[in-house]
Amino acid sequence: MALRRERRSNRQGLQRVTKYVATTSTEPLTWANSVALCGDAAAEIARLKQQDGPVLLTQGSSGLLQTLLAHDLIDEFRLLTFPLVLGPGKRLFGQGAKPEALKLTANTISTTGVIMSVYERAGAIKTGTFELAQPSEAEIERRERMKREG
Repeated sequence: MALRRERRSNRQGLQRVTKYVATTSTEPLTWANSVALCGDAAAEIARLKQQDGPVLLTQGSSGLLQTLLAHDLIDEFRLLTFPLVLGPGKRLFGQGAKPEALKLTANTISTTGVIMSVYERAGAIKTGTFELAQPSEAEIERRERMKREG
């Protein structure tokens, strides 16, 4: 799992940035500017977050993501939702995820239908409703029809 400091979004920039790799392997890392995080990945990432530098991003590891969630180390979620169904897969929020609210801070849709959303953590869950304060005319008509039809 690569954890990198964000500087540039293009491929050339990715070659230049420092990439932190949470790994249990003792094999040498061959990707330029890669640093192995051995041992307690959560502690190592907490240490990195305390340092000055660009934003840390994660890519490619649902296992590390679950560890980061369990240790309260994620500040922001950048989610890409693709318009296709591939079948069952790995869950973004596993069994150990703590219930909490998220706030949508940015949302864009690509020309191919990919939804790119950014969520910030927003504390405790506040229950409520998604009902409109004033029902639309169509909703009022629906309610009246339901009363008539049972």
